[in-house]
Amino acid sequence: MRASGRAFRARLGANESVFGPSPNAIAAMQSAAADLWMYGDSEAHDLRVALADHHGIAPENIIIGEGIDGLLGNLVRLLVGPEDPVVTSDGAYPTFNYHVAGFGGALLKVPYREDHEDPAALLERAEAANAKILYFCNPDNPMGSWHPARIVQRMIDAVPEGTLLVIDEAYIDAAPEGTAPPIDPINPQVIRMRTFSKLYGLAGLRIGYAIGAAPLIAKFDRVRNHFGVGRLSQIGALAALQDQEWLQQVRAAVIEARYELGRIATDNGLHALPSGTNFVTIDCGRDGAFARRLVAELMARDVFVRMPFIAPHDRCIRVSAGRAAEREIFAYALRDALKEIG
Repeated sequence: MRASGRAFRARLGANESVFGPSPNAIAAMQSAAADLWMYGDSEAHDLRVALADHHGIAPENIIIGEGIDGLLGNLVRLLVGPEDPVVTSDGAYPTFNYHVAGFGGALLKVPYREDHEDPAALLERAEAANAKILYFCNPDNPMGSWHPARIVQRMIDAVPEGTLLVIDEAYIDAAPEGTAPPIDPINPQVIRMRTFSKLYGLAGLRIGYAIGAAPLIAKFDRVRNHFGVGRLSQIGALAALQDQEWLQQVRAAVIEARYELGRIATDNGLHALPSGTNFVTIDCGRDGAFARRLVAELMARDVFVRMPFIAPHDRCIRVSAGRAAEREIFAYALRDALKEIG
């Protein structure tokens, strides 16, 4: 931690997987280290084929990119020009907003409803504005909430003509069963984005993928950095994908961590919101000023957490799922921090 000159005792603010990647992925990357003088495959052929087989679709329906962030940037570059309307939720993942602003698009925001993104309101705003893109995150960051597949499918079926629905599914591997509707790779109005940064434990490699209709996926070749996804990233992601047993072990560990973080919150008079992600959003029961001070006090104790930045979400703090030792550090630090604040 640069500000204090000390290392974090518990790094629980970035929604990384502290449980790490598959040992098979580590071994595959170590084995490939001597070949890093070569560029990675510009088409990520092997990984695309494996993902296509995993999802039961064609490779032409998949594009690999530098995490979901990189894919969002390329998508906005393809579709959004100055003053083009784009709809999102107020307080949702901010990086998408940065891309829209960077290309001159007009961001139109819809408030959350009871700590959930509001599908009906999003659709209504998109139709009224004739939006180019409607961005929807499920499960959601920063609140950890989610909608079941039947609600998401209704949203897909109701997308206004001329609008592309972007479903950010970064946290889908941590979500309850029945959160994601079936993939329809020929629907030209939907693109779904997934990542190896969360439960697969490869955040440091910056690799993700999008699933969509083949004509839309092909357009990415016009704007993407064709060698942006490195050789090591492709090899690590492929090995991680092939080790679904490890993914399930991590999923079980995340579920346990969510339960324990909820208990820690309750023990300290706070309330953990239900989570379908690898983090827990904790309602502090006060306002944003209180939550910001709590985050600062935790940082002073070398515990890294974050918080939402838009009211009323900013009454909360957001804590990534950690191992038992990190949860114990967080529990003691939270107790002391709350005492300090009073």
